[in-house]
Amino acid sequence: MPALSDYDRAALAGEHGPAAQMSMRIIVRMADVTGAPELMDIVAAHIDSTIYIGESCMEYAEKLVSLGAKVRVPTTLNVSGLDEEHWMDWPVPMDWAEKAHRQMVAYKSMGTVQTWTCAPYQTRHRPKFGQQIAWGESNAIVFANSVIGARTERYPDLLDICCAITGRVPKRGLHLTENRAGDFLIRLVGVPLALQSSDDFYPVLGHLIGQLSGERVPVIEGLEHRPTDDQYKALGAAAASSGTVALFHVVGHTPEAPTLDEAFQDKSYKSYKTYEIAMSELCAARDELSSFEGERIDMVVLGSPHYSLDEFRALLPLISGRERSSSTRFLVTTGRLVRQVLAGNGMLTELEWFGVQLTVDTCPLATPMLPPDVKVLMTNSGKYAYYSPSLLGVEVVYGSTADCVESAVRGKVVRDDSLWV
Repeated sequence: MPALSDYDRAALAGEHGPAAQMSMRIIVRMADVTGAPELMDIVAAHIDSTIYIGESCMEYAEKLVSLGAKVRVPTTLNVSGLDEEHWMDWPVPMDWAEKAHRQMVAYKSMGTVQTWTCAPYQTRHRPKFGQQIAWGESNAIVFANSVIGARTERYPDLLDICCAITGRVPKRGLHLTENRAGDFLIRLVGVPLALQSSDDFYPVLGHLIGQLSGERVPVIEGLEHRPTDDQYKALGAAAASSGTVALFHVVGHTPEAPTLDEAFQDKSYKSYKTYEIAMSELCAARDELSSFEGERIDMVVLGSPHYSLDEFRALLPLISGRERSSSTRFLVTTGRLVRQVLAGNGMLTELEWFGVQLTVDTCPLATPMLPPDVKVLMTNSGKYAYYSPSLLGVEVVYGSTADCVESAVRGKVVRDDSLWV
């Protein structure tokens, strides 16, 4: 049994209402099971339980609402099981839509922030270095821990909302400095700067790092290019898909790894296991992200995690003045706030002229939106490439953003391999 504060005991006694009482019981039980000595405060939460995966999750959210649940800390919402405004544009079953929407309504009513995005760190609700938070959604967790230096454990669905309602979490795991040290070293060897600078490098590197890491904390050395937030986003999402990476350190770049000593928190890192990654390993990992070797392509899909405004700015010059093949659809998933900006500055019109379809609030991995005639996807996302064959039952081709656009124009798979030799 963990040591409890006066607030914890009062919540357990029901003094803060039945929803806080139920949530605190779950938090305390989790602390007991995992051996946490006490609970600790958080300053924010991000809820992944918003994805509709069955009636039990919907009923859980509605149960909390019936008990008067309100979040105690600023709380953003992950993608839902439905594009609330545009789901009718896709073959989403009515029964699914109704239940997914009920779940959205339940989480809305708890005093949350209606972000509906898997990239909350690219909104104004981005946490700060050192802040203790409780985030769900694997890519968000790894970005917060690694790139920002905020601190969160891997909070699963249903537990994340309990953390938000109580503002308390078990004091354990990646909340604690000693558990944030690197476990092994990954050294890049002979990887050209031109490839390191390209957008299709980071999903591949992340896919390979995830395979090598599992739950361990990798320390990456030898990266000469300083990644953008979107490149880190792609790396972390891929690493959290092929592995369960929640934290990585890039020496000289990420905030807790200005040096190897600091990344490992001691000077004995030379005795740690080291993996050298050269072009041969990267090319093999890139090949693994494609399950299809033919030329057919039914749809290009971008935006897992959700596409940022900067990514749309990079996409526009690639499609400007070009015509998409009528045989290839082009889907981009993003947050509703980004779509509002696109609509306000005229970028949405340019995207729609090419035939880009936007979906907000959700993505094909979270809702049954894809038409049955879509059998082969092309994507620049390591996360889509990893999950789509198993979750969507489609074949996948991985390529750069430029490859995806060129393929959509020609109506067949086109890839530029010149950087991958």
